[in-house]
Amino acid sequence: MSEISPAALRGAVDLSSLRNRPAPSPDGAPAPAPGVVDVVVDATDETFGQILEISRTVPVVVDLWAEWCGPCKQLSPIIEKVTRELGGKVLLAKVDVDANPQLAQSFRAQSIPMVVALIAGQPVPMFTGAVPEQQVREVFAQLLQVAAQNGVTGSLSVGDAPAESAPEEEPPLPPLHAEAFAAIEVGDYAAAIRAYEKALAENPRDEDAIAGLGQVRLLDRVQGLDLQAARAAAANAPLDVDAQFAVADLDIAGGHVEDSFLRLLDLFAQLPADQRTPVRERLVELFGLIGAADPRVIAARNRLSSLLF
Repeated sequence: MSEISPAALRGAVDLSSLRNRPAPSPDGAPAPAPGVVDVVVDATDETFGQILEISRTVPVVVDLWAEWCGPCKQLSPIIEKVTRELGGKVLLAKVDVDANPQLAQSFRAQSIPMVVALIAGQPVPMFTGAVPEQQVREVFAQLLQVAAQNGVTGSLSVGDAPAESAPEEEPPLPPLHAEAFAAIEVGDYAAAIRAYEKALAENPRDEDAIAGLGQVRLLDRVQGLDLQAARAAAANAPLDVDAQFAVADLDIAGGHVEDSFLRLLDLFAQLPADQRTPVRERLVELFGLIGAADPRVIAARNRLSSLLF
């Protein structure tokens, strides 16, 4: 990323419904940021107004993620590490897009992980997708420069929270999983797909590989897709399988899981029996990506079964 600007997302992001509107102080200065007990917090639709106010004191980095998102699990620890190293100069607000649909819609999160910053309440683009640690550090450094140019130069005083024990070190990834993550990091989705396919050839019940393969295939498919153009094409051709697949993929990538399933189930119901197989296979792939225990998957699988029999 060569340059970021607070004006870059104006018009693309609407946070007006999420704002708190406290009375201004007599001298016109923004109110001090609410106290925090950590520089990494979980943000929700209900609490995001406080996050916007904190962005008047320090830049806030917003990490939009989901539990089923493999690249999110790779990127989020890097962002947390860099945030903590800055010692209160940045707040990281983590947003689960499945649990907070208003925020996902406000940020127009077409694919995740999506990372956006806030400076004095204004959105600033950072990056989408998993990126290497060095790039994260470069973008954070640039964010602090832009914040300083806009008068946001404060620092958070972390509250007296109980000391946490050091997190347990996670076991290393299996070699093929590590190979897939490395390929995703450089945007080589084809290589990541091959690595996950090899892992599944060795162990067909490898749930992490199943989910990872579904996620990277999704990332590969949505590259370069324009949401508005895809929706227009799907509306003009309701029985065009590829057109409906494109919108369903974008919905899944943006956290709109139920919308994606509903679109494909409706398409399945309308197609002749001899044209249904690709739709069923795509649904099964997306079920694996979200997780068999997810209630949205259970409901969609039940409806698919009722359409089959």
